[in-house]
Parts: sequence; structure tokens; C-alpha cells
Amino acid sequence: MGLDNFTAQKRASGGGAAGGLPTTTANGRARTMFSRGRQINKTFNNIKITILCGFVTILVLRGTIGIGNLGSSDADAVNKNLIEETNRVLKEIRSDNDPDDPADLDINPNATYTLGPKISNWDQERKVWLSQNPEFPNSVNGKPRILLLTGSPPNPCDNSIGDHYLLKGIKNKIDYCRIHGIEIVYNMAHLDKELAGYWAKLPMIRRLMLSHPEIEWIWWLDSDAMFTDMVFQIPLSKYDKHNLVIHGYPDLLFDQKSWIALNTGSFLFRNCQWSLDLLDAWAPMGPKGPIREEAGKILTANLKGRPAFEADDQSALIYLLLSQKDQWMDKVYIENQYYLHGYWAGLVDRYEEMIEKYHPGLGDERWPFVTHFVGCKPCGSYGDYPVERCLRSMERAFNFADNQVLKLYGFGHRGLLSPKIKRIRNETVTPLEYVDQFDIRRPVHGNSGSRS
Repeated sequence: MGLDNFTAQKRASGGGAAGGLPTTTANGRARTMFSRGRQINKTFNNIKITILCGFVTILVLRGTIGIGNLGSSDADAVNKNLIEETNRVLKEIRSDNDPDDPADLDINPNATYTLGPKISNWDQERKVWLSQNPEFPNSVNGKPRILLLTGSPPNPCDNSIGDHYLLKGIKNKIDYCRIHGIEIVYNMAHLDKELAGYWAKLPMIRRLMLSHPEIEWIWWLDSDAMFTDMVFQIPLSKYDKHNLVIHGYPDLLFDQKSWIALNTGSFLFRNCQWSLDLLDAWAPMGPKGPIREEAGKILTANLKGRPAFEADDQSALIYLLLSQKDQWMDKVYIENQYYLHGYWAGLVDRYEEMIEKYHPGLGDERWPFVTHFVGCKPCGSYGDYPVERCLRSMERAFNFADNQVLKLYGFGHRGLLSPKIKRIRNETVTPLEYVDQFDIRRPVHGNSGSRS
């Protein structure tokens, strides 16, 4: 994995969404006054727009009637200036950056940012809650309950094809969760303006921990990551003594102090006090504006290879684990035996080789568990790679995974770049079963049954 593969991920949101508790609470009466004030301002703005449109109409009519008095170039110049001025005024009137917006009054630059009220006894509170609510156990069929969290911004993508691939991405995640009995939350709300962009996952993780005590693990997965091994399951028993599971490499982390030693596009958090404490320590570098910019300087100065830009969640976590190693690392499991995060550029062109030589359920370089499209921004207007290459690769990854699902029903894609499907021989039935013309499994009675 090269440094350039991660640059775009650090410039913009990884597809995450936010939620959380407000940091401060303004006086209710003041909010009411500001609300009324905004209504009055909107009324005046609407009046301004109406007057402006009427004024523009009169000018256009005058210009049309009197155009014979002007040369064609002069008339065009007048009309162009008129249009530009009109657009400028309309933009100013309708601007979302209203300096009188009362939401801005909630920001106190001198206060330390927190995700919410300090919680210090969550383990005990959660234990009591579970004992009082046996209908919500923290394990099902002997397996700890997992909740997969993912999301995307609330606004449409810059281009329609981006929305299409977001839809394919969520379909892929729903399929995996349905097969393995995992709950899923797809968030599209920005509930905390302080932690926007790639920081948005933190307050949402905390909120889900507190509102779902029955969930044992919160699993964050970026919107630009897809499951490509639909059989592989995370070996949770391996992490009985750990609270954070994240893909990475210890030598890059401790020896080189690299800013790409870990990847926060896919990680698991245990629902416990330790995790809440880590979130509390992690979040203060995230508030947008001067805090995030100054924190970025600290991260660049301390992490090898990191470009100079504002603080991102991945670099901040790496810095935190390095600078406070004794406090956190005993409960962190750095996983690289399978692809909890697999960099796409080295995988998508090998899918045919994988199909020929290997099988699902391996999760590693032979059949990657997760393929993560770091550096591709199909929903944005820029990225580190050509859009055509990214979209082609995402289509291959989606169909590679989707074939594993469709095979359960006797179908498959005609090719890894084809949306069309074909009927295939059903290899999922046992020797004591056959599939009839309605695709219903029937038991074989003696030698009279047949398989299709």
C-alpha cells in the first residue's frame, strides 16, 4: 500500500455519517427569539426575491424594446452583467452561511469538545440492563451480537452514477448481514456539525453503544468498501480479551510510526467502558475549524509520511495509540491474517484467478474478505484514480460478491462486468435432494428421483 493510495481518503469524508449529543445547550428563550428572527429574515428574503424578479423583468423588457439603440455587443454585455448580478444577489439571499444563524452560537472555541456527558460506569449499567431485559440477550445461538454501521452523506452525489454505486454498496452489505445474522444501521443524517467528514463515525458509534446495550460489537464499515467473501465470518472468539479489532501492521505502527499503519475504514469496537473512554480521548482532535487544523500539524510532525492537512480520524487514532501505548494497546488487536480491509488496486484484477484456484471462506489474499476502494470517490467530484477505472473495478467487485449470493438460487452474472444474469447448474443441493422446475428442493425417494 502506497502513500498515494490514501491521499483522497484524507481529503474528504469516507462516507460516514454522524450523530451524537450536543456539546452545549443554549437558553430556550434565546432559541425562540432566534427562531422568530429567522422566520422574519426569511419573510424579508422572500420579499427581496419577489421585488428583484420584478425588477429584472422590467429591465429585460426595457432592454428588449430598446435594443435597437444599442449595438449587439453592447446589448449582450448588458444582459450578461444583469444575469451575473442577479445570480449574485440570489445566491447571497439564499446563502446557507447566514451570520445570524443561531446554530453558530453553540460553538465555544475555548471549551474542550466532548461527545456527550461523561460516563464512567457503563460496564455495570450495561450488565444490570441485560439482566433486567432477558428478551434482548447480547448473544444469539452462542455468537456475540454484532451491529454493522455504515452510511453516506445526506445530500445526493455530485453525479448520478455515484448514487447508483452507493446503492450497490448497501445491497452488498445487506446481503452479507442477512446471510450471517448481523444487524445493520445505515445512517444518512449529520447530527453533529462539529465532527463532519471522516470524523462522523465517532459520535454515531457512541450513540449506538448507549442505545443498544444488547449489542456486543459495533462494526464500522466505510461506504466505499464491499464484502467480497460472503462466506467468511470474523473469528470473534479470537478477540475475547480485546476491545478494538482493526486491520494494520505492528511494524509500520511501532517501528516506523507510519500514518497508514492502521486503516479505520473497517474496524470493530466492543460495547464497553474501555471503548467509550477511547472515543472520549480520540474525538477532541476532530472538531472542524482551527482545532482540526492545529491537530493536523501535530499529526504531520509526529507520523512518518503524513502530508500537511487537517487532522483525520485514522492519523489521530494512530497518534493516540503511540503516545498512550500503555493505556490502550493491551486491548487492541491489530489484524492482518485476513482482509478486514483489503486495498482494491491489488485485488480486483485477480478475481478470475481466485475463482479458478480458490473458494470463498478464506478471507485473505486468496479470496479477500473486504475490498476497500480507498482513493476512489464515485460520489464526489475528485479522487486519486481515474473515475472510469474506479467504476469498472467497483462493478467487478460487486458482481464477484453478488455471484456468491446468486449461486444460492441457481444464477450468476454472465461476466464480472455484466449486470445480466444467467441460469447455472445448482451445486448447492445434497445427493439426497433435487431441484424441480420451480426451483423447490425435493427429497430423492429411492432411485426414482433425479437432479437438474
